[in-house]
Amino acid sequence: MATFLDFEKPIAELQGRIDELRDTAAGGEVDIEAEISKLQAKSDRLLRDTYSKLTPWQKTQVARHPERPHFKHYVASLIEGFMPLGGDRAFADDSAIIGGLGRLNGRKVMVIGHEKGDDTASRLKHNFGMGKPEGYRKAIRLMQLADRFGLPVVTLVDTSGAFPGIQAEERGQAEAIARSTEASLALGVPMVAAILGEGGSGGAVALAAGNRVLMMEHAVYSVISPEGCASILWRTADRAPDAAEAMKVTAQDLHGLGVIDTIVPEPLGGAHRDPAAAITALGEALDGALGELEDQAADQLRRDRRAKFLNMGRA
Repeated sequence: MATFLDFEKPIAELQGRIDELRDTAAGGEVDIEAEISKLQAKSDRLLRDTYSKLTPWQKTQVARHPERPHFKHYVASLIEGFMPLGGDRAFADDSAIIGGLGRLNGRKVMVIGHEKGDDTASRLKHNFGMGKPEGYRKAIRLMQLADRFGLPVVTLVDTSGAFPGIQAEERGQAEAIARSTEASLALGVPMVAAILGEGGSGGAVALAAGNRVLMMEHAVYSVISPEGCASILWRTADRAPDAAEAMKVTAQDLHGLGVIDTIVPEPLGGAHRDPAAAITALGEALDGALGELEDQAADQLRRDRRAKFLNMGRA
């Protein structure tokens, strides 16, 4: 059963009516296909109209939709022969950040990203995609391994932020995030990052300092969550919609500001409505971005990557 967001209630009501009519038609007593088709057309039109004018806060809700495809779904469809590599060789293996070797459209790559999980058990296992220091140190290890063997790095970012627990702070969370960002900037191989859903704070930037940054159409990317921003500015999370508007968190805003390079289109109604189409679109965008970078020398890749981030906000 589909999960509808708050602003999709009119669509949900129409879809519920369609489902009721289909159940009635299944009995074989009455032919109501014409009525079903009429209502379905109305539902499709309403969905199109709704998604053509989403507010930043509504896009934030779409980015967090529990049925959006996650890291494991993209890897399963796009990466051939994926071989996960675990552990930071110092403390533990963090399940919130996963990485490994594989082939993207025949090209050998190192893939690293956040995994949120898609049910209660997996979300707890993956800590809702909130990485700990050992996760970012694992990412550093895998980036350096890729650099050593000349493999492009692809990162898939989807996190509300790094884990803020006391133990994570004791193990050097801020230092691990900073060094992961540093490792990204130091790579002598192409690095392409993609924001899948949420790109939250330094926990996202640590895996997103690439030569090219792609972003799904209804993803969000920000230094803090809208609720967190609202709580600081207005002392209430109820102003989160206002914060989302002011923060310019959407792919469209960030593309205009030069923070991201490419917006990857999503199926009508968001990636959760047609995961296969969304995954295919991202795969094509990743392959295109890597193709643009594959012939560049290591020094050029480093210079361009550093210049890209140093120039942000200077215009």
